[in-house]
Amino acid sequence: MIFVISFLVYFGLDLTPGDAVSHMISPELAATITPEKLEAMREAYGLNATFLERYWIWLTSCLKGDFGYSMAGGVAIKDIMVKTIPATLELSIVALIISTILGCSLGILSALKKGSATDSGLTVAGMAGVSIPEFFFALVAILIFGMHFQWLPVGGRLLPHYETLLDRIPNIIMPSMVLALALTAGAMRYSRSSMLDVLSREFIKTARSKGLPEWRINILHGFRVALTPVVVLIGFRLPLLIGGSTIIEQVFQWPGIGNMFIRSVRASDYPLVMMISLMYVFVVLTASLLIDLLTALIDPRVRLGKE
Repeated sequence: MIFVISFLVYFGLDLTPGDAVSHMISPELAATITPEKLEAMREAYGLNATFLERYWIWLTSCLKGDFGYSMAGGVAIKDIMVKTIPATLELSIVALIISTILGCSLGILSALKKGSATDSGLTVAGMAGVSIPEFFFALVAILIFGMHFQWLPVGGRLLPHYETLLDRIPNIIMPSMVLALALTAGAMRYSRSSMLDVLSREFIKTARSKGLPEWRINILHGFRVALTPVVVLIGFRLPLLIGGSTIIEQVFQWPGIGNMFIRSVRASDYPLVMMISLMYVFVVLTASLLIDLLTALIDPRVRLGKE
């Protein structure tokens, strides 16, 4: 799967207009440089080779652990990813934890209070969270908490005077909360629907007929079964967060892999774009495997293997 997707991404990049050389040369310099020098630069970067030759060179180098260098900056791609991936993971994991706890808790509360004012209010809030774009929440948060009240910094991950992990918390609060808003709304709606479906099943009625406490029926019997489809949703959220935090990283100037991806696409930095895309593919496929394993652990009806 990784091989097929890498080929398709490389082919798509090959169809895009321009190349890294055309982006590296300023308009003023392009007016004076000779065509022979341009061809020499393209030859030096291997851009004059055929598509299959370039793809084969890239693929064999990756299999050897050589990810190459950024065409735009000349920095080793391995070093770029080592610096940017931790920032994105930090932001994504915090947002995932916040959205999972809030989404599941509010979704179960809404299901248990079905038809009440609480249920209606949470449903409206969930629809608003899903419908309104993340960048709108980001701009509002910056205006209110960053500029008006000046409670939180409006961008960046680290400042020169930071020394401990606690010093970095103010910088991550706004981007992680904004990123978690839409995820919380989606998880809440999904948890509510799943919990309502479980509460209407026969084994819940049987548990009530045995006289079990309501909290035990809802939590131990209902919530465990309702959690199975929610786990699938949450499991796929992490790779989506890693790939989908690009806009938030741009707004808050968060030095993550999404921010770097946008810059590499604009510069037609094909080696860097390929490696970031390959990382996204690997994360999605790994999440799919982990979801299958977690589903088998949570749901007693699902087993790995024949029996």
